[in-house]
Amino acid sequence: MYTSSDICGVNPIAALPFTAQGEPDYTSFSRLLEHLAATGIQGLTLFGIASEFPKLDDSERLLLADCFLSDLKGSGIFRAMSVTDHSTEVAVKRARDYQKRGADALMLLPPFFLQPDADAISHHIFSVLEAVDIPVMVQYAPGETGLAITPEQLSEVAARYPHAVFKIECNPPVDYTREFLKRAPQASVLNGYAGLYMLEMLAAGGKGVMPGCSFSEVYVQIYRLWQAEKQHEAQELHGKLLPWIRRWMTHCEYIIQVEKTILHKRGIIETDYCRHPGWTLTAEDHQMIDTFITTFAL
Repeated sequence: MYTSSDICGVNPIAALPFTAQGEPDYTSFSRLLEHLAATGIQGLTLFGIASEFPKLDDSERLLLADCFLSDLKGSGIFRAMSVTDHSTEVAVKRARDYQKRGADALMLLPPFFLQPDADAISHHIFSVLEAVDIPVMVQYAPGETGLAITPEQLSEVAARYPHAVFKIECNPPVDYTREFLKRAPQASVLNGYAGLYMLEMLAAGGKGVMPGCSFSEVYVQIYRLWQAEKQHEAQELHGKLLPWIRRWMTHCEYIIQVEKTILHKRGIIETDYCRHPGWTLTAEDHQMIDTFITTFAL
């Protein structure tokens, strides 16, 4: 059984392949999982924002969850499932069900629709944490949710629940993380936001990164260089990556489509279809993606 300290390293968010008609492509999904398991990642998370979770129905979600858990069983990487329900009662049921199905960890997106107050948010987070005993990555993504959680509020979660892990992806996240870790030095922190601040977050005390999944090999290489104390080489490779992800992260739907197109151009998934509403890439975007694939030998 995994503990909070085991949730570290490169933990991408899995993309969800669709057919050209917009239906889940389970064959491509299995092929994607097999590919990702061989890249050197430490974990993989399903139903994050990059998984297009708001665009799935419940029956699709359950089929994909079972495929994810069964395909990656015995792979040596931790399998995390994101709980995104806005109802506390439903989120608790979902968390318990994912644990029962075999998830190694959960990710929790706090409710933000209709702007619940701080007490309601705390109640939601605490309720899910109390419902399971596997690690739970509490997600802080104010750019996507419009919800602000203070470092003090987050530190209260860390103090009460040792199986909590924290995914911090405010922009920028470094000062927030330093303030949080001053209040909760025992906490484990991961960073999302396409790994834009990956090395700064590791230097600030973070334990890993949660980017998209289409070029996981690059993040794995950066992380291994950092672990080997080859900071200059890590910074050099990360610096090479930065111009691309800075552009693509200007809109969430933009990078979701870019990641899907990279996976398609690499031959890992059958199509780069994203469910609507989405983002339309330009001819220039496609040229940039082709250059990116060549530049990083993908």
